Amino acid sequence: MVLRKIETALEKFCYLDRRRPVLAGISGGPDSLCLLEALYQLDYPLIVAHLDHQLRPGSRDEAVKIRLLAGSRGLKFEQSSTDIRQFSIDHRQSIEEAARNVRYRFLFEQAHKHGAQAVATGHTADDLVETVLMHLLRGSGMAGLNGMEYHSLPNPWDGEIALVRPLLGVWRSEILGFLSERGLEPVIDESNQDLRYYRNRLRHELIPHLESLNPGAARRIWQTSSILGQEELILQSVTEQAWSEVFAQSNRGAIGLDREKLIALPLAIRRRLIRKAISMLRSGLRDINFDTIERALDFAESPTKTLQADLASGLRIEFDGKLIWLADWQEELPLEHWPGMDEKTVLTIPIPGTVYLAENCTLSAGVFTATDDLLESIQQNQDRWLAWLDLDRLDHPLQVRTRLPGERFHPFGMQGHSIKLSDYMINQHIPRRARSRWPLIINGERVAWVPGGTIGEAFHVQAETSRLLRLAIMKKRRTDEPGPALS
Repeated sequence: MVLRKIETALEKFCYLDRRRPVLAGISGGPDSLCLLEALYQLDYPLIVAHLDHQLRPGSRDEAVKIRLLAGSRGLKFEQSSTDIRQFSIDHRQSIEEAARNVRYRFLFEQAHKHGAQAVATGHTADDLVETVLMHLLRGSGMAGLNGMEYHSLPNPWDGEIALVRPLLGVWRSEILGFLSERGLEPVIDESNQDLRYYRNRLRHELIPHLESLNPGAARRIWQTSSILGQEELILQSVTEQAWSEVFAQSNRGAIGLDREKLIALPLAIRRRLIRKAISMLRSGLRDINFDTIERALDFAESPTKTLQADLASGLRIEFDGKLIWLADWQEELPLEHWPGMDEKTVLTIPIPGTVYLAENCTLSAGVFTATDDLLESIQQNQDRWLAWLDLDRLDHPLQVRTRLPGERFHPFGMQGHSIKLSDYMINQHIPRRARSRWPLIINGERVAWVPGGTIGEAFHVQAETSRLLRLAIMKKRRTDEPGPALS
């Protein structure tokens, strides 16, 4: 019965090919020993891998026992040993987290070495119930209440080799019976009885208590998780579709999302997208809690005056132009999609003609005769990088330079009132890091146009305008750069 359950899971849920090797992480305990025996009995090409955590005095002898067991079946065997206690101190992780991270890193390294199709672990139905309760008590969405998956690719440790858990439908009581029938004696890990560990308290205290209140509670939790797992697949598909629309660009340690598209989505999808972005930046971070997600969403709705805020685990959230960025605190956000020029340079703009600014960015000028149709189209212009000026109102050569200290601007539409240029740039959501290099179109001492914003009051096109000056900022984009070019 147990072997048949595992065979079905391997084929139907883990998607494994019997002809390709599988690497099994074997601790020697009942669950992993059952996994080893089942894979062996079902004739999967098998590599046995064991990591000695050095947490117990007899751990070295246990490693020898597993090596001998693998050898008796003619199986390839890989092992390693790490002082997990010291690793947890050095990396400021709990013992459980350190053991998990080191173990999976070792397993996937060996899987690549042997060309394995998957790493298999011995997580059981009992483990799934414990995981669901852990997530529920700490606060979780549907993905957390799904607990664990039979097949996970990509996973937090690898994007090419799957992590599979063929025993998720098998209870520990069934496993012990399976081993007893075959005369297999598992290693007993005394730490599994240590109530200082959170999972052990769930296993030995909370779940028995739930069973005393409502017999069969664990099985019903497992069933609920199974239902949610299938529904989660649908939500994952919806999330991926939303991600393709909201994702704007990424840097080594930063991910940019289109703010308007993000906040227009249903709340449930917004939460999932923020969680996905954090997970991409912190792949090993397991506890992305409710407060972190809500803080990010609140910021997206109403950015702070500083346009950035602390998020979690060394990450910040920042509003930049039209994008919401999640990034490492030390990470400089990319500038390649913003116009820029050298701060000490003043260039005269040929009319007509083109002037090169910096980083493949150009400013072109063209002269046009006003017509009714053209004047009407100018009134409908929504392009932030295109401006139309009344050519006859320019009384000096047209120049381009960066801002001066204390400089002011008279934007069109403010009835002659001026505003500090620095404040105007903030209002237009021009990124802080780009402002000092932002090109400004200058006529004499007056700002004629702030690219990305509006033109100056003195230069706007009127009904009687006869000659038009068309200015356009363009930035050529490399073929390997994400995001649109300026137009």
